[in-house]
Amino acid sequence: MRLRWILVLCAGWSLMIMKAEAIEPISTSLAVGIAAAITGFLARYPNILYHFQECCRPEWISYNKTGLEVDLQSKLIGQHVASRVILKAVTGFMNNEDPKKPLVLSLHGWTGTGKNFVSQLIAKNIYQRGMTSGFVHLFTATAHFPHEVDLDSYKSQLQQWIKGNVSACPRSMFIFDEMDKMHPGLIDSIKPYLDFYETLDGVSYRKAIFIFLSNAGGENIVQVALDFWKAGRDREEIELKHLETALSLSVFNNKNSGFWHTSLIDKNMVDFFVPFLPLEYKHVVQCGRAEMISKGLEPNEEAVEQMAHDMNYFPRNERVFSMQGCKVISSRLDFYI
Repeated sequence: MRLRWILVLCAGWSLMIMKAEAIEPISTSLAVGIAAAITGFLARYPNILYHFQECCRPEWISYNKTGLEVDLQSKLIGQHVASRVILKAVTGFMNNEDPKKPLVLSLHGWTGTGKNFVSQLIAKNIYQRGMTSGFVHLFTATAHFPHEVDLDSYKSQLQQWIKGNVSACPRSMFIFDEMDKMHPGLIDSIKPYLDFYETLDGVSYRKAIFIFLSNAGGENIVQVALDFWKAGRDREEIELKHLETALSLSVFNNKNSGFWHTSLIDKNMVDFFVPFLPLEYKHVVQCGRAEMISKGLEPNEEAVEQMAHDMNYFPRNERVFSMQGCKVISSRLDFYI
């Protein structure tokens, strides 16, 4: 006789269903006995199956503040403003059992400054499976919303996707990459889910997290960093207040920002506009060392220094800020090693 067992996990009840083909009396009795034993075991330990299949439960979703703090301090290079803002924002939100609205973060800065990396660190310290969790959803403008003629269809699909996933797990996370390539008006379609509503059609979105990643506003951030450098002021003196207002206005008035005249900004739905500063030579060197360690290699200072030296910087003569950040470090370092 062939027996097929089906485990149904993460529902209101954990079930084991047995389907028998070519049933024989002895085998059937044995199967019934096994099923009864399993039923009794599950009745005694009702939550054991939740440890094997990802569920919308504390076993799989649990905020690790210490882990995020250590990761931001040790792994996110050259971003003191972003580190402080993100740690406070995420900690305050995750420690609040009854938030009034979803957490909405908009991360801005040039390529290679750490925006994608930070979203990975946040996911890692909330979800046991990090970015591979079934409750973390990544959208990339050029991959998921490529054609402007399909804008109305994208809006409907995006709304249904968010509604369906938050219905399944209120602690869902949605990451939108390449916001500067997003079609104007698309992101406005999810504005109701970011507002202060208790429920919408019976669904509460208040425990969800929305993260937007964009290169838009990078010029404003660079200009502030450059002004501080020209004035002989320490980079660490730059604070959120020096950047946030100008940043929000910049992306609101930029038709290529994804936030062009969007009600998300007009109605203050974005909790924090988080600036990522341009990286300096010393930060590129730090990235090189970290990359070698991640490859299981002993840091080769000569190779790292040469790689950092050969990259492009601005202003042209002073060579203060890296034009590429740390994004190309992995591929370039292999050449120098």
